[in-house]
Amino acid sequence: MQDRTDQDGAFVRFTEEHHAFRKTVRHVVEREIAPYVDEWERAGTFPAHELFPKLGELGLLGLEYDPEYGGQGADHLFTVILCEELTRSGAGGVPMAIGVQTCMATPSLHQFGSDELKRRYLAPAVAGTSVCSIAVTEAGAGSDVASIRTRAVRDGDEWVVNGSKLYITNGTQADWLCLLVRTSNDGGHRGMSQLVVETAWPGVTVSRTLDKLGNRSSDTAELVFEDVRVPVGNTIGTQGRGFQQQMAQFVVERMFAAYGVPTSVHRALRRTSDYLKQREAFGRTLMSNQYVAFRLAELSAQADLLQAQNYACAEAHMAGEDTTRLATVAKLAAGRLVREVADTCLQFHGGMGYMEQTWTSRYFRDSRLLSIGGGADEVMLQVLAKLDGFE
Repeated sequence: MQDRTDQDGAFVRFTEEHHAFRKTVRHVVEREIAPYVDEWERAGTFPAHELFPKLGELGLLGLEYDPEYGGQGADHLFTVILCEELTRSGAGGVPMAIGVQTCMATPSLHQFGSDELKRRYLAPAVAGTSVCSIAVTEAGAGSDVASIRTRAVRDGDEWVVNGSKLYITNGTQADWLCLLVRTSNDGGHRGMSQLVVETAWPGVTVSRTLDKLGNRSSDTAELVFEDVRVPVGNTIGTQGRGFQQQMAQFVVERMFAAYGVPTSVHRALRRTSDYLKQREAFGRTLMSNQYVAFRLAELSAQADLLQAQNYACAEAHMAGEDTTRLATVAKLAAGRLVREVADTCLQFHGGMGYMEQTWTSRYFRDSRLLSIGGGADEVMLQVLAKLDGFE
């Protein structure tokens, strides 16, 4: 089965600089991440403060950001390539943690933050010398972001924050958070703001670490805020516009989530094909079964369609267009496809695929999150129904 990751897509043509960058990322993944993922998976975490500076030194943590703050000022296709190559890590946890640093916790700060905030918090995040996280989800407010209860009350030149956040990726290692809170008594999506909160400040605690089904090398935590004093100057963008800013940040997150799936799927199908060509049953290889070959071909074709959608989304983003619908379709399709592929690959490996020492079991566990995190499938359908006038 052919490796498509080095080829141009149907909608984009990568330059020599893009191809060179792909080789760089692939080399870093193969040298700095892949050899250690088994150890990190067993530990339930990875050393972000050791890995991220290495990535930052190569410019991987701020590809599209302003060089004034350490970014590369690169085009969006470099981000696409980064997402595609990170899937070679061998586990979903570390790529997700990197995605939080680059595409989930920092876009609002880069787009809306003051120069002072960007110098104090964005520049170290881009350099990898600080680890950051996005803190939105709460126990009673997952997909329904408008229902968050964590509140910040103004007291002179400070906000006093009380509440809690759940399922926070990088939560045990983060140096600062992009925290979504209520800053007024307005209900629903009104009256929210985004704050930069340092985790070392008094009142910020990790109440518990969370044991997950998959993505185990990514540390996940519940955070509690008790009378945490935050300078008003740490407000990102406009007070009261936090919900809107976060929705824009979610679009970037969903693009990141979808971009890596076609590469991941093609790699999984290729590895399964290689196994089936060696495994014999009833006097012939399993790959000689026409149903098996057709099923792999069908899933490979679906991955190509998703990649075309991803590249169309990337092109639209670079043209300055609203990518909400394109990213939503891609995220929905990616979550469903990777689940189907993971299940098929495990099934075709038989009993061996069910064993922990086989890559299929981890792939199966890791893949399930994509239809939940960053907006569940049902939320994606709700967004599309509204955009398409079905509600």
